[in-house]
Amino acid sequence: MSTTGTTGHEAACPGGARHARETTDRLLRAATRSGAHLIAEAALLVQGWAVLADPIAGAVYSTPAAAAADGVHAAADPYEHPHCLQRPAAGAVLVLAPGPTVPPEQAARVATTTAALLEVRGQRAAELRGEQMRLHTTLVGLLLAGHTTAVADTLGGNRLTHVTVYRLTGADVPTAHQVLWRAVRPSLAPHADACTLLGRLDGELVVAELHRGGDDGRVLRLVSRVSERHHLLAGMAGPLPLAEMPTAHSDAAAARHSATADRRIVPADAVGTSRLTPLLPTAPYARWAGAVLRPLTAAHQHLLLVWLRTGSKPRAATALGLSAGTVRARIRELSRLLRADLEDATVQAHLLLALRAPAPADDSGSEDGNGPARLETLPAGLLDTETARSWARGLVGGLEPHLRIALTCWLGHHARTAPAAAELHVHRTTLANWLTQCADHLAQNLGDATVRAEIHLALRATRTGPDDPAALPRRGGRTYRRL
Repeated sequence: MSTTGTTGHEAACPGGARHARETTDRLLRAATRSGAHLIAEAALLVQGWAVLADPIAGAVYSTPAAAAADGVHAAADPYEHPHCLQRPAAGAVLVLAPGPTVPPEQAARVATTTAALLEVRGQRAAELRGEQMRLHTTLVGLLLAGHTTAVADTLGGNRLTHVTVYRLTGADVPTAHQVLWRAVRPSLAPHADACTLLGRLDGELVVAELHRGGDDGRVLRLVSRVSERHHLLAGMAGPLPLAEMPTAHSDAAAARHSATADRRIVPADAVGTSRLTPLLPTAPYARWAGAVLRPLTAAHQHLLLVWLRTGSKPRAATALGLSAGTVRARIRELSRLLRADLEDATVQAHLLLALRAPAPADDSGSEDGNGPARLETLPAGLLDTETARSWARGLVGGLEPHLRIALTCWLGHHARTAPAAAELHVHRTTLANWLTQCADHLAQNLGDATVRAEIHLALRATRTGPDDPAALPRRGGRTYRRL
């Protein structure tokens, strides 16, 4: 194994020892400047190229820049690149491709010394990382508390106008935090065009990317890779104006509840998207929604939307940064304002439909021909059209009777298996198996509260009978028979 010490040949040849010392001195001087300068000096000494490749971030430093892809490929598959020298360094891989005229011992010396210096730099960075992470967490907390102007002035004044927020949860969050920190290499340098803050709040990882209204997708790619590697679930919201950081923070949590092992990061604007709403007649739909939601402020609507998308009051409280008791009290008050029982599954489905409606063109829809707009019933001509019925048949058509009845009952109990199984007079395991069959047949994620709301509407639109648990086909005892 190569070392930085002198060989017997170098001891006999003072010129060789002097050359080795000069090589080490050059690398030391470069290391005192930056990691990029160290990689550039290593590439110069081997008369080829040098890349520091990270398994998450890709090429951290590369000289020349065009060699970045080759360095990453060599680190991923070293046997396919036998001409390259590789050394582990600071959680990454140093890859050197020496020129043909460079002696092997010289190339090995450069590789080993550079890797050692990268390790020293990495250890020094790790000593400072804890304090920097605490500072980032503090800045994220200040943004959530509404001190956006102070944070923006600290980071770059009016150059940073928008924010994109990611919220990640999982068992391996601490390790993922360290990995993402190394990959993002966050900096608080003032007057930059973008700044990424990484904070740990209440056991989850919050990533806030501040920018000028748009980003190049780099942080999204890194978060996606970290989520896959460390089995995390993530929600994303934004870009939103920096003053709306609390809204982005809660929307990201609501989106995270729709994430699965097959889709580990979910954007907030993908949550609640519907194939139904574009099919509804725009004018009456918007007028009905506007009339129903007239008593509510924008803050009220946001709270209801987060509650409906997360599927429970405790989850909504976590997303909004409120206590569960506060959320329950506010929903009771909103139930009074809307004159509707917001604990009813059908009312919740209608409310979500109203919250996703386009803004009405005028205020003439406060009432329709059937009286004041209410959440319990939809106006005529909204879901009772052939277009809507076709959508509903396409979504839930073909379900066997026992599956349809079981699914309807389960949705009526707000996706709670135990009370639904009790009403159906079947075992919880039986109901769970039926729900799995429903999810497979519908090709839908029943864990998503917004998906459940649309399925509830589709079942009501295609109902030909009562879908009553008493009508569940049976064959003695608690079993059932297929029709």
